Amino acid sequence: MSALMRRRTGFTIIELLIVVLIIGILASVAISKFGESKRRAYLTAMKSDLRGLATMAESHFTSESTYAGVSAPQGSDGVTLRFTGTTSGWSATATHVGVPGVECTMAAGSSLAANAPGEPVCQ
Repeated sequence: MSALMRRRTGFTIIELLIVVLIIGILASVAISKFGESKRRAYLTAMKSDLRGLATMAESHFTSESTYAGVSAPQGSDGVTLRFTGTTSGWSATATHVGVPGVECTMAAGSSLAANAPGEPVCQ
């Protein structure tokens, strides 16, 4: 049997490199999508904690007729809450260790610049 008549089985190195390249491209797309979904989850946690803090502040105002004296509760895992209350208004901020440089704010009352009622804004 001559060398030309033998059939080789298996893949060539070029075919294997192309498959590895395609897998690498798909993996990089999947990783970037996963990172963005984690960021959205962190922002949702901050907004949720701010809404809970707003409920607590309004409840305190109903019983005490002032927002002063409200202290920010412990936030969700990784969320830090800050609250400033006066007799006629309040403001609150939330940050998360997973999204550095992003801060969500919420405010209400006549003495403070307020967002739309009940709507936290993240920047």
